[in-house]
Amino acid sequence: MTSAEKTVAVELAEATGAMLRQELGRARRIEAKDSPINLVTEMDRRAEAIIVDRLRREFPDDAILAEESGASGGRSGRRWIVDPLDGTTNYAHGVPIFAVSIALEERNRIVLGAIHDPNQRETFVAERGGGAHLNGARLAVSGTKRLGESLLATGFPYDIRATDDPNLSEFGVFSLRARSVRRMGSAVLYLAYLAAGRLDGYWELRLGPWDAAAGWLMVEEAGGRVTDLAGGAFDLAAPRIVASNGLIHDQMLEVLREARSRRP
Repeated sequence: MTSAEKTVAVELAEATGAMLRQELGRARRIEAKDSPINLVTEMDRRAEAIIVDRLRREFPDDAILAEESGASGGRSGRRWIVDPLDGTTNYAHGVPIFAVSIALEERNRIVLGAIHDPNQRETFVAERGGGAHLNGARLAVSGTKRLGESLLATGFPYDIRATDDPNLSEFGVFSLRARSVRRMGSAVLYLAYLAAGRLDGYWELRLGPWDAAAGWLMVEEAGGRVTDLAGGAFDLAAPRIVASNGLIHDQMLEVLREARSRRP
């Protein structure tokens, strides 16, 4: 990876985020995808087109995996993973909590991540072996050692009305064991905030690769830990995630084992 990839990723995340912020609150064309609560707006598609078009121009041999348009191209062994608007439901309702995420994968490892929160004017950037930064300042995860003193985040699956694995048992147990659990509607921002030490832990039962790619690297480069629900290697192809500052990780895994054992 050269500085060109980082420059393009940051420029795209910031420019696309600024466009989304400018359009926030205007009338939206909202559609449901595979469930009534899994939404897409024309701004998701417009933002994705901006990002994908430039990536194709700048790096024509690279593959791209984007949330709305899927997989395309690629013979270089590299892949860009794009979430053009994480927090679509917030955006559709005019809630200013959303972000743009762009990651670069080489040889099955994420090597670059850029996340931009346009409402806070915050740009999070991580490079493999180069640390994680927020607006140029080095990031580090929190020093919280006890789950009872931790601030956590989570989300629920889009098929919560139909699935037999809705994260409700897990949410209930963590709500009693942690200081508090937040649900803000953006997996991308949960991971960025964890890297920045604002959150101590995060779990979610199902994500898309675009939700986790940049943030996974961000957390690890800030000194945190990312695994699957059982503490094994995190799999970007089927993301089931536990992320933490590392200090409360085993405590989170134990709570998940307990909560999931209670499920029918």
